[in-house]
Amino acid sequence: MTSTAFTPIAPRPAPPAPSGLGLWLQVNLWQDPTTRVTTLVLVALLLWVGVPLADWAVWSAHWQANAEVCHASGAGACWGVITEKFRIIVFGRYPFDAQWRPLLATALLLALLVASCMRIFWRPSLALLWLVVLALFAVLMGGGWWGLAPVETDLWGGLPLTLLLSSVSIVLAFPLALLLALGRRSNLPAIRSLCTVYVELVRGVPLISVLFTASFMFPLFMPEGMNIDKLVRVLAGISLFAAAYMAEVIRGGLQAIPQGQLEGAATLGLSYWQTQRLIVLPQALAMVVPGLMNNFIAIFKDTSLVTIVSLYELTGAMGLALNSDADWRPYKIEAYLFIALIYFVFCFAMSRYSQWVELQVNRGRQR
Repeated sequence: MTSTAFTPIAPRPAPPAPSGLGLWLQVNLWQDPTTRVTTLVLVALLLWVGVPLADWAVWSAHWQANAEVCHASGAGACWGVITEKFRIIVFGRYPFDAQWRPLLATALLLALLVASCMRIFWRPSLALLWLVVLALFAVLMGGGWWGLAPVETDLWGGLPLTLLLSSVSIVLAFPLALLLALGRRSNLPAIRSLCTVYVELVRGVPLISVLFTASFMFPLFMPEGMNIDKLVRVLAGISLFAAAYMAEVIRGGLQAIPQGQLEGAATLGLSYWQTQRLIVLPQALAMVVPGLMNNFIAIFKDTSLVTIVSLYELTGAMGLALNSDADWRPYKIEAYLFIALIYFVFCFAMSRYSQWVELQVNRGRQR
């Protein structure tokens, strides 16, 4: 019998996975009768609303900073109000000739926030970098050093004030919220009761009342001749308010940790703080990343309430710019849309970063 040598057949490549725009449209917009009807209704609604809106915002809009042209036409949007009032909206009442200082301070703070979001900078030296940048921010905005003319905090406003209030209050509120969450789960009744009373009391009042208390009532209890700057008082009020809400989010993550892990840590001889630092908190914080980011976004938007205590952040500076000029006052819608775009950019960036962090911390659970 003649034997034939076996010749292996080369493996064939796997068929390509179906993809493309057509497949996405088929799966998401045209998969079944209900989806098709919904898609058609939404497209019709988009055309009904979108076409007139596009005509108002783009085709019939006026882009030059000329109020007379906008008044004469009156058909489309007048985006010239952004060009005319841009510096007041962004920098508030800060002296015009020195507005390079808040511009540089804002750039430094934004660079710090971006660096804080990058893993390569997650080192103990990051805390020192925060102190340095905040000190430079205060010097640039307040002056009085290096030949810079002093500027009162009452004149700070616009985007720099919004970023300062939101970023610093988040940084201050997070460690306090962590302690409050741990305190509410403490076995010591005094600590647990104190943390519970604080959280429930702060969450039971609106932020406006906290700002009023910090701005107008708190100075009444200070010794005569002693005064704390209004901006510092507002920062403290927002931080204390945000910490109460953030503490409940963190407490939810702490309660999700199985009791067996705590018992296992105890059998290994780990102390309470070692157990929290090495076992409990890494897992608990990873579980509540979306909730924490939701709080961060809420804090960023809630800074608009400081206008009621005469601190003109981004929204307040916009109102200040238009209310003082009768020629541009009718075009508040365009100015509000511009402010909304700025808020959306920052909030969307925080949301996308939250999704990335959630993906990273939950990578070990993926199969």
